[in-house]
Amino acid sequence: QVQLVESGGGLVQPGGSLRLSCAASGFTFSSSFMSWVRQAPGKGLEWVSHISNTGHTTTYSDSVKGRFTISRDNAKNTLYLLMDSLKPEDTAVYYCAKGGRFTWTQGGGQGTQVTVSS
Repeated sequence: QVQLVESGGGLVQPGGSLRLSCAASGFTFSSSFMSWVRQAPGKGLEWVSHISNTGHTTTYSDSVKGRFTISRDNAKNTLYLLMDSLKPEDTAVYYCAKGGRFTWTQGGGQGTQVTVSS
């Protein structure tokens, strides 16, 4: 059973940074593409980024490209998202998901709230 537990969110001022983490279990993490997706207030889920199983390939949505960095540690079964130059429009609940941009599925985690506000 896929389990994904997100952490690291919080309140940050515009221009600030946060690093999110996602602990994975119940599947072979090192064989899986992984994604981050987010849900802003009153909106649907939005794919943000994915990383290949080896970590060699990463892809980002246009809205976060150049500001966010996805990474993973296969020895720790953990996915990360470093978010720099945060904007108010980045405010959302962030979830990690198993799979790539067009194939991701959520793991039932609660997500982690990121609020960007002065």
